[in-house]
Amino acid sequence: MSVQDVWVVIFVIGFFFQPPTLSCQNLTCHPNDLDALEDFLNGLLSVIGGWSRNFSDDCCKWAGITCNSSFSLGLNSSVDTYRVVELDLSSKRLIGNLSESLGNLKQLRALNLSRNFLKNTLPVSLFQLPNLEYLDLSSNYFSGPIPVGFNLPSVQYVDMSHNYLNGSLPNSMCGKFTRLQVLKLAVNYFSGDLPPGLANCSSLEAIHLSTNYLSGGVPEGIYQLQKLTRLTIQDNKLTGTLSKEVGNLINLVCLDISSNWFSGIIPDVFHSLRRLQYFVAHSNNLSGKIPPSLSSSPTISLLNVRNNSLDGPVYLNCSAMTSLTSLNLGSNQFDGVIPSNLPSCRRLRKIDLARNNLSGQIPDSFKDFHTLHYLSLSNASLSNISSAFEILHQCRNLTTLVLTMNFYDEDLPADPTLHFARLKVLVIANCRLTGSIPQWLSKSSRLQLLDISWNCLKGTVPAWFGNFTYLFYLDISNNSFTGDIPRSLTGLESLIDGKFFSAQEHSPEFPFFQKKNVSARGLQYNQVWSFPPTLALNNNNFSGQVWPEFGNLKSLHVLDLKFNNLSGPIPSSLANMINLETLDLSHNKLSGIIPSSLTGLSFLSKFNVADNQLEGNIPYGGQFGTFPDSSFGDLAPPSPKVTTQLESEGPSPPRKSKPALGGGLYLGIAVGFVFSVACFIVGERYVWGERYVWVWYTTSETTLHTDFNQSKIRLFHTEISVQKLLVTVHSQIWYLCSLEEGLILLTWVSLYIQNRD
Repeated sequence: MSVQDVWVVIFVIGFFFQPPTLSCQNLTCHPNDLDALEDFLNGLLSVIGGWSRNFSDDCCKWAGITCNSSFSLGLNSSVDTYRVVELDLSSKRLIGNLSESLGNLKQLRALNLSRNFLKNTLPVSLFQLPNLEYLDLSSNYFSGPIPVGFNLPSVQYVDMSHNYLNGSLPNSMCGKFTRLQVLKLAVNYFSGDLPPGLANCSSLEAIHLSTNYLSGGVPEGIYQLQKLTRLTIQDNKLTGTLSKEVGNLINLVCLDISSNWFSGIIPDVFHSLRRLQYFVAHSNNLSGKIPPSLSSSPTISLLNVRNNSLDGPVYLNCSAMTSLTSLNLGSNQFDGVIPSNLPSCRRLRKIDLARNNLSGQIPDSFKDFHTLHYLSLSNASLSNISSAFEILHQCRNLTTLVLTMNFYDEDLPADPTLHFARLKVLVIANCRLTGSIPQWLSKSSRLQLLDISWNCLKGTVPAWFGNFTYLFYLDISNNSFTGDIPRSLTGLESLIDGKFFSAQEHSPEFPFFQKKNVSARGLQYNQVWSFPPTLALNNNNFSGQVWPEFGNLKSLHVLDLKFNNLSGPIPSSLANMINLETLDLSHNKLSGIIPSSLTGLSFLSKFNVADNQLEGNIPYGGQFGTFPDSSFGDLAPPSPKVTTQLESEGPSPPRKSKPALGGGLYLGIAVGFVFSVACFIVGERYVWGERYVWVWYTTSETTLHTDFNQSKIRLFHTEISVQKLLVTVHSQIWYLCSLEEGLILLTWVSLYIQNRD
C-alpha cells in the first residue's frame, strides 16, 4: 500500500468517526438550551441574524451555534437530543446585557462574545458552567467585579480584557482546578493585590494583567509556574523588587513589568531563562547596572529598560547577543561613550540611547552598521555633527534619525555628497545649529517627518520642499528663515490626498514622544502616522502673503504661521482645509477681514489672528463662538444674524442652566434616538445626564449652522456631511460608536428635524 493510500484510509476513518456535529441537518436542540438562548436574546437591544422565536425550534441551526449529540457527549439520556456546545457571536454588534440564562447551557464548551457592545455586570451563573473550556468576553463594556463564586473546573482559556471590570481579582480563580492555561484580564480597572491563588494554576502558560490598578508585590508563588511563557503585568501600581525567583520560569518567552513602581536591581538570573525573547521593564525605579547574564543573553530579541535609574557604562556582549533586534536604554543615567561594538550585534535594527549622560562622538564603526534602521540619540551631549552625518549616511538602511539637543552651536553640514536615501524621519531640533537648509536634504525623497525647529538657521526655504511626496509633518519653527513661504508647500501630495505613505513606504516606529507612564487608554505616538499632519512655520521672518493655494491641503490638521511678517488678506480659500484643527495667523501684518467662510471649518478647535491689521466684525457661527476674545485682538464682536426660526428664538441658554427644549426638538430627539440606538454605549465613568447636557451645549452653541445639509461633523475620526449622515440614518444603517459620538449623532439629527420643520 502506498503512502497516498494510507492517507486516504486515515481520512475516511477520521470522517466516519468524527463527533456528530450539527450544521444544516434536520435535528433539534434540547428545550432547555432553546429557552436559555431565547432569554439571552431577550436581554439584547440588537438583533442577531437568523435568531427568532418564530424562526425555528431548532436552535442548532442558528448562526454561531454548534451542537453535539447527547450520546457523543456521554450523557445518560433515553432520547438522543442535541446540546449546544459552542456559542460564537464575536463581532456581531450585540448591544445589551448578558442574561443569567446562559448558565443553563450546561454542555457549553466554548463561549465567544468578544468585540461587541455588551454592558453591565457579568452573570454569576456564567461562572458556574461545569464543562466550559473557552471563555472570551473581551472588548465589551462589562463593569463590576468578577463574580466571587468563580467555579469553572474545565476552563482552559479566559479572556475578559478591554472592559470596565473592577474590584479585586478572586483568589479562588483556580482553587483545586488546575486546567487554566491562558488568563487575559488586561485593560480593565482591577485593583488590590495580585491573588496568591494564581500559584495554584499550575497549567498556566500566559498571564496578561496589564493596564489595571493592581498594587503590592508579585506573589512568590507565581515564580513557581514553570509552564508560564508570557507574563505581562505592565501599567499597574506594582511595587517591590523583581525577585531572583523569576529565574525559575524556565519557559518564559515574554516578561513585561513596565510602567510600575518596581525598584532595586535587575537580578542576574537570565542565564536560566533560555527561551526569553522579550524583556520590557521601562518606566520603573530600577537601579544599578545591566546584569551580565542579560547583556550576553543569546535569546533576547527586545530589551527595553528605558526610563529608570540604571547607571554605569553601556556594555553589551554582541558576540553572544545574536538575537537582539531592538535596544532601548533611553532616559537612564548611563555614562561614558556610545559603544563602538554595537554594529557587531548582527541583527540589531533599533537603538535608543537618548537622555543619558553619554558624551563624545558617534563611533566610526557605525559606518558598517547596515542593519540599523532606527537611531535615537537625543540629549546625549554629542559633538561634531559633520562627522556624525558623514558616518550615519553610510548606514544604508537608516529610516529614523533623532539627534535633538546635541551639537550645540555647530554648523548644519552642507556637504553635497551626503545622501540619506531611505530616511523617513529626521529630527535635529533644539540644537542651536547655524547655517541654512542643505541641498543634500533634497535627495531624501522618502521623508515623512522633518523637524529642524528651535535652531538658528537662516536663508530661504527652498522650493524643492514641495517635492517630498510623503512629507506630512514639517516643523521649521523658531529659526530665522526669510523670504516668501515656498508656494510649493501648497502642493505637498500627502497633505492633499491624505496618503502619508504608499504600500511600499511603510511608516517606521516612532515611540519616543510617548509620555511617561501613559496607559494603554491614552494616545501614544508609537507610529509616525499618529502625528497630526502639520505645517509649523511660526516664529521666523517670513514675508509675503498667505497663499490661497493652502486651501488645497485638505488633509492638514495644523497650520501655524504666527510671529512672522506676513501681509495681505486672509484667503477665504483656507476654508477648504476641511480637516483643519489649528489655525494660528497671529502676530503678523495681515489686513482686511476674517473671511466668514472660515466658520465652516467644523473641526477647528484653536484659532488666533490677534496682533494683525485686520478690520471688521468677527464672523458669526460655527466654532467661532468657542474661541476667546484674545484670539481676535481688537476686532468687533459678531453682528446679530437672524436667518432661521431656530436662530431667531434667542441666544443659547447659559451653560449651567437646563436647556429649554421645544416640542419639535423633543420629537426630533425621539426620532433621532430611534435611528441612533446602536450608538447608546455607557461611557467611561460618566453619568448619562451630565454627558448629555455637555454634548447638547457643545453642539447647540458651537456647531449650529443655517444650512444643516452643508454642515459637517466628525464621527469615528472621519468627517461626514450631515446630508450623508441623514441618508444613512433614514436607511437604518446603524453606526456603532462611543457615547459621545452617539449623542452628537442624535443631537444633529434632532436639530435637523426641527430646523427642517
